Amino acid sequence: MALMSTDGLLFLLRWIHFLAGITWIGILYYFNVVQTPFFAETDPPVRSAAIQKLVPRALWWFRWGAMYTFFSGWLILLYKLGALGGVRGFFNTSYGWAIFLGGTLGSFMWANVWFVIWPNQKVVIASATQVAQGGQAIPDAAARGQRAGFASRTNVLFSIPMLFYMGAASHLTLFGSVTRGPKVTMAILCDAIILAVEMNALCGTSGPTKKPLTTIKGTLWAGFILAAIFYLLFETVMSA
Repeated sequence: MALMSTDGLLFLLRWIHFLAGITWIGILYYFNVVQTPFFAETDPPVRSAAIQKLVPRALWWFRWGAMYTFFSGWLILLYKLGALGGVRGFFNTSYGWAIFLGGTLGSFMWANVWFVIWPNQKVVIASATQVAQGGQAIPDAAARGQRAGFASRTNVLFSIPMLFYMGAASHLTLFGSVTRGPKVTMAILCDAIILAVEMNALCGTSGPTKKPLTTIKGTLWAGFILAAIFYLLFETVMSA
């Protein structure tokens, strides 16, 4: 059977990765493009009912879609590391660098889901449930919801370059032969940019760097700009 071969099993793993990724990113865009504007426009009782009954279901698919995408992606990466001759061989290829960048962005997105968005949204859901049952709102529920919102918008921002470089791995050659120096520089610059964007999501609640995240339009533009910045780095640093 073709599916029982190494190539077949790798195909099945990629299929799981794609299916889980579509589920995860699809719900991410639903939250930001559909649900958040709806909550801003609807009446409090309707919003409260949705938070109690709709949001938990969506978050279940959201976080487990992220989990299956994350682990299947890392299994594919481990296979590719072996197929390309280890770490050194992997990072000698345009494919390896595109997957490395896309995978790093995806890993931060997964961490945001499980360690920022989900814990904070649990508090928001619990608060809405307590109020609906005649109790008091949890005092920091609003702040928790805002923090989850910033992390969710950051994931939308990250998703644009993440998908670009995942696609570029097999369909766009980003550079030719490169020496060690530019590779180290590229890794440092990419990691510094990603960490700066992530820290912006985790620290503070206002300021000019938060402004793009306050609207979906600003978030999408920021994502396209980030993808372009990474591409320019490939064109300059990796072509030196």
